[in-house]
Amino acid sequence: MSLAVEQAVNSQNSQAVDYRAIATSLAQEFAATAVERDAKGGTPQTERDKLRQSGLLRLVIPQEYGGIGDRWTTALQITRDFAKVDSSIAHLFSYHHLGATAPHIFGTAEQKERYYKLTAENNWFWCNGFNPLDRRVSLTPEADYFRLNGIKSFCSGSVDSNLIPVSAVLPGVEGFAIAIVPTAREGVTVNGDWDNMGQRQTDSGSITFDNVLVQPEEILRPDLNNGVFKTIRSCLTQITFANIYLGIALGALEAAQAYTRTESRAWLTSGVEQATQDPYILQHYGEMWVNLQAAIALTDQANTQVQATWERGDQLTAEERGKCAVAIASAKILATKVGLDVTSRIFEVMGTRSTASRYRFDRYWRNLRTFTLHDPVDYKIRAIGDWALNQQLPKPDYYS
Repeated sequence: MSLAVEQAVNSQNSQAVDYRAIATSLAQEFAATAVERDAKGGTPQTERDKLRQSGLLRLVIPQEYGGIGDRWTTALQITRDFAKVDSSIAHLFSYHHLGATAPHIFGTAEQKERYYKLTAENNWFWCNGFNPLDRRVSLTPEADYFRLNGIKSFCSGSVDSNLIPVSAVLPGVEGFAIAIVPTAREGVTVNGDWDNMGQRQTDSGSITFDNVLVQPEEILRPDLNNGVFKTIRSCLTQITFANIYLGIALGALEAAQAYTRTESRAWLTSGVEQATQDPYILQHYGEMWVNLQAAIALTDQANTQVQATWERGDQLTAEERGKCAVAIASAKILATKVGLDVTSRIFEVMGTRSTASRYRFDRYWRNLRTFTLHDPVDYKIRAIGDWALNQQLPKPDYYS
């Protein structure tokens, strides 16, 4: 365990701990094994344990419930920092916070308090089973409880998790309900079937639910018509994506810089001896750097707006929420486009030798390409176009 993590574990005063510094220390540790783990795939068990030990799982839980009570801006910046070195870890870390805040957004005051307190006390790690597009899971009333049956796909962080917020079809409920299910409960099977080209250590495969017992107090009932704040979850999800995409691109650029300075060669007709002076290598770096500065600026602006929107709580208006969604979509669009360009273009500034399998520099593109397919960026661009031309704010839903 690193010194920074030990300080977090031993500290009795959360305000005295620099959690961003702790995350930076962890990121350095994660970087040391990132290439090896990308090749291996599977569960990053050691890294998950370090996140537990660090105290960072309590980051956005309010202090009155035993948490650290930090801001979303901090959580998002840490997510970006993790994504620079290992976007799978960033993925797991960010989805934990999306899960832990679900009862706050969708539940009653009692459910919010209960799950915040239990998560803080037990240092629980939440995974993702939200995915409302997959409607194969259903809740069926039985006596004074319910039974959960079906299979849910794209359950990021499922292996080694403690709780699963799983969207399910519930008779008489428009849309869906969310069951908060302990991963270890009888009838829950984590299938471990994630084997995609990118995000290889996110355990984003499927979970099977076979007649799983669910108590009424474990069910959240999302209602988008019951206050604008109930629609904020998709804003949090989308800004999380933007920060991970940006972090991947920044990590790719940093890796390329280190390689170019030490390994790359100038082209034979360049008229210079060192790659760091090759005119076209410099041109590529200049373009990548400028584009990334724009993406950073938009994403930082959106992060700040998300925090302000979150703080509005039940007083949040549709216009405030809509303008926040515009800021997030703008950042996500640019992070996607710039990221895909940078993670591909780095090979032009590094050269053929950089494609050797031992480096696995392709992991940046593979991770970004896999994750950006979560939802089509074209629809975000269209929504921004409707705002730019018609001043039509994005309609609140579970996805945008």
